[in-house]
Amino acid sequence: MKRIDYYAPGTLSEALELWALHPQALPLAGGTDLLVQMKERNRPVEALLSLKGVPEVHVFEANGTLVFGAALTISQITSHKSVCQHYGALADGAMVIGSVQIRNMATVGGNICNASPSADTAPGLLVLGAQAVLASQSGQRIISLDEFFLGPGKTVLKPGELLKEIRIPRPAGRSGSAYLRHTPRVSMDLAFVGVAAALTLDPAGRMVSVRIALGAVAPTPIRAIQAEALLTNKLPDAALFDEASQIAARESKPIDDLRASSDYRRHLVSVMTRRVLSMALARTEEMYAS
Repeated sequence: MKRIDYYAPGTLSEALELWALHPQALPLAGGTDLLVQMKERNRPVEALLSLKGVPEVHVFEANGTLVFGAALTISQITSHKSVCQHYGALADGAMVIGSVQIRNMATVGGNICNASPSADTAPGLLVLGAQAVLASQSGQRIISLDEFFLGPGKTVLKPGELLKEIRIPRPAGRSGSAYLRHTPRVSMDLAFVGVAAALTLDPAGRMVSVRIALGAVAPTPIRAIQAEALLTNKLPDAALFDEASQIAARESKPIDDLRASSDYRRHLVSVMTRRVLSMALARTEEMYAS
């Protein structure tokens, strides 16, 4: 059996120091992706850098800006009432990942850093305006999640740099967001298409802020910028949502593969964008009523 070194730092600075000394090591949080890749896909691994004992990547704050560490499990994040109440698109995406057992181990940080185009938390984080806090021995930098993904399995993380935490601004008073995906099975499957939307209404009911994100239909999760522009500063109605959904479908860049054709994925984008916009709108009204 091949030897694998295992490092278990107790602080973020120790983790970064160890990684600088052992750059071949791979960060390990929940391990629900990495360990499968090691066991079933024969991914070569020389060393693992465990983040389980690093308190800086296990923080959770919901006073104003939502801040959660990259190594918090999905179950830990979705168990907080404030997440489900104010950050619906994130909660929707997190709660459809895998099984209960997987969610008890998997992390949102890992879901993001794995950089799969079909990552279920990515569209929700994009529409919620999330920022990633990246730490290295030279300090920290904060980037918008719009800039984080470079391609399948590729991110802006530099050698020796870890995702420390994710920050999401508190949505405005009359806001709502939602995420939907299409899979062959209800759970334990990858999304053919995932769509998230976030809306903010002004006192007159106009959509002063609109964000739409698409997953599994491009090399990275993407924003549907043209569809967003059509809806901004308009009063919501079914015809407008239908037009925006068609634009979002044209903005997608799906491929043909064994799981679905590109035409089918575009059709799903149109149908699901319309539905998720209606869900987000309903949640803005629920928040306003409460």
